[in-house]
Amino acid sequence: MALIGNKEYYKGIGEIRFEGKESDNPLAFKYYNPEHMVAGKTMRDHLRFAVAYWHTFCGVGADPFGPGTQNFPWDDHSDAIDAAKAKADAAFEFITKMGFDYFCFHDYDLIREGDSFSESEKRLTTIVDYIKEKKKASGVKLLWGTANCFSNPRYMNGASTNPDFNVLARAGGQIKLALDATMALDGENYVFWGGREGYMSLLNTDMKRELDHMGRFLATARDYARKQGFKGTFFIEPKPMEPMKHQYDFDAATVVGFLHQYGLQDDFKLNLEVNHATLASHTMQHEMEVAAAHGMLGSIDANRGDYQNGWDTDQFPNNITEVTEAMLTFLKAGGLQGGGINFDAKIRRNSTDMDDVFHAHIGGADTFARALLIADKIMTSSSYNALRKKRYQSFDSGKGKEYELGKLDLNDLYEIARSNGELELQSGKQELFENIINQYI
Repeated sequence: MALIGNKEYYKGIGEIRFEGKESDNPLAFKYYNPEHMVAGKTMRDHLRFAVAYWHTFCGVGADPFGPGTQNFPWDDHSDAIDAAKAKADAAFEFITKMGFDYFCFHDYDLIREGDSFSESEKRLTTIVDYIKEKKKASGVKLLWGTANCFSNPRYMNGASTNPDFNVLARAGGQIKLALDATMALDGENYVFWGGREGYMSLLNTDMKRELDHMGRFLATARDYARKQGFKGTFFIEPKPMEPMKHQYDFDAATVVGFLHQYGLQDDFKLNLEVNHATLASHTMQHEMEVAAAHGMLGSIDANRGDYQNGWDTDQFPNNITEVTEAMLTFLKAGGLQGGGINFDAKIRRNSTDMDDVFHAHIGGADTFARALLIADKIMTSSSYNALRKKRYQSFDSGKGKEYELGKLDLNDLYEIARSNGELELQSGKQELFENIINQYI
């Protein structure tokens, strides 16, 4: 494999290949075989793995109790342009060695924000031109771009929901540049995550006005991108709280309702994150079922939380039961609409070797690949589908079918209830379903 850049950052590590579950090689895939066919598609086409620029190449292990522990050699540059180019060299080396097809970014992951808006624009334009060349040389593509409108202190009260119009306008300018960068890099989608679009206290918050502003802002961004010829899908990524007390994109159901309220449902779908689902007291399967039911299952941010901690720990996925249940919904829905599986996950603060990030991504890819294989086997070889169908068989014919077709009114239901008498209980067979999952795992 040819090195894409002037310097090798991950020395001694070659291309990660599939060797099968019997392999003891820690730098090989055990389950992710990109060309293996599952349910009519290759694993590569089903999963569309992406690397998150922010965690993998920007996150250094800092937490509220201490500074970073991971020292990246591409950060050894005082000049912002040089540092950004070195980071891009490292990023494309890593993604290429992993054999993944995509990456995702926030605008100021690519390069440090400048001291002024015009300086930030100049820096972003420069690094986008450089990354174009990296993409061309490697064949790596952009799954989606986004803007960081939550870290800078100016956004402490939100971006599109900020009570100060000038801050909202600054966010609009920043998102225009992020959209331009995404389109310049042939990004397939664009994501909005409302990191501070919510409130800390209702005492000083006009919620209705803020929601109206956010709806108008998203429509304005959509209209701009469409006029520039952007054909991709816009995603919203739900999260219930943290950093805000309450965020307006609380969960999948909340976002679906919001999109319909503001007439955005034809252009927007959902980018669902596992750790965000659990913070909302849902499973990832639940969030995916909600999105799929509305035709909005767009993309996935793959990670997990620590079940003893109530915050967003962004650990790499390894819970095979949790992911298998999610992949059942994935297959039933026919896969994702436009997106892929982005590893929005970070190695632990005490993981400080350069190969740790390879182990993490290999484990995450294998978890999803293994879950895909198991889910497909459950769907095609077990009694799972038949049992689910049997549970609803009373709606497949007779009065139940008439009800689904809208042919019965409330008086009809009343007469049926009178004639039926007392009913026998129908078991949900939950334990049997759980046993089927365990059997195929």
